[in-house]
Amino acid sequence: MASSTVLAHRSRRSRFKTILWISLGLATLFVFVTSEVFLIAGYPMYRAYRLQVIADRHLLIPHTICGTIALLSGPIQFSSRLRQRYLKFHRVLGLMYVISVFIGAGTGIALAAGRPGLPGTSMQAAAWIVCTTAAFVAARNRQIVQHRQWMARSYAVTFTFVSSRVLNLWPAYWGHLGDSLAAVGVIAFTLASLLLVELGLNWRELTTRRA
Repeated sequence: MASSTVLAHRSRRSRFKTILWISLGLATLFVFVTSEVFLIAGYPMYRAYRLQVIADRHLLIPHTICGTIALLSGPIQFSSRLRQRYLKFHRVLGLMYVISVFIGAGTGIALAAGRPGLPGTSMQAAAWIVCTTAAFVAARNRQIVQHRQWMARSYAVTFTFVSSRVLNLWPAYWGHLGDSLAAVGVIAFTLASLLLVELGLNWRELTTRRA
């Protein structure tokens, strides 16, 4: 009986992870098309932003590369099968993730320097660095459960670079909020992402009554 319960729990968890990664992948594809492809294609609403991107390219290029590495390495790092079969690769990719986070956070703050969005970007970068550093330290100390939990929090912040752009095509969000409110939006997305991860990590304890 206990064995069947465990198997059922693992099956539900596996289905949830599959649905989650598919959803995140579709969101990433949507944002890539509506933000990056439309930007390159000269979408009228992005005209001023395109000029800003060109002017900031010396910081934006390393920021984008590092952010992309962190974003794409997440699903690989969370794969239990790959981690068990290729532990050395998992560690190397994890180190690349950590380095990418630090460079991505630093260049993000540099890009926002002197602009109204600096407070939001700084908070997002600080959360990114703190969660990633905690995950790295936990791994070094062989605290694997805590390492996975902090990596989940870190990746939640990583994914805000996608989730905060989902509404870009909505003119009221993109063109009329203003830089100051946009900074508040970044903070809201970051806090919401971390809160959802905390609920996920503690869902079983929150929904199960102790005997």
